[in-house]
Amino acid sequence: MKYSFRPRGVCPQSISFDLEDGIVSDIDFYGGCHGNLQAISALLEGTPASHAIEKLKGIRCGDKSTSCSDQLVRGFEKALKMAESSS
Repeated sequence: MKYSFRPRGVCPQSISFDLEDGIVSDIDFYGGCHGNLQAISALLEGTPASHAIEKLKGIRCGDKSTSCSDQLVRGFEKALKMAESSS
């Protein structure tokens, strides 16, 4: 299922991804540091969302309280909860 959301406190205006049986794919960031965000997307393609959450949750960018990767996995957490409640 496709999920899209507006992250807070980071440069991208929106983030979208597919989540199927807990596996993430087709991660797209709209705005932000294109090269770095392409790398994050490529590295996470086909991995379990739970693994990404363990590795990336809480990462900060400079003096910000969050980062693009932290916002992404917060989106994964919400999507996993939505998937659980609909099953």
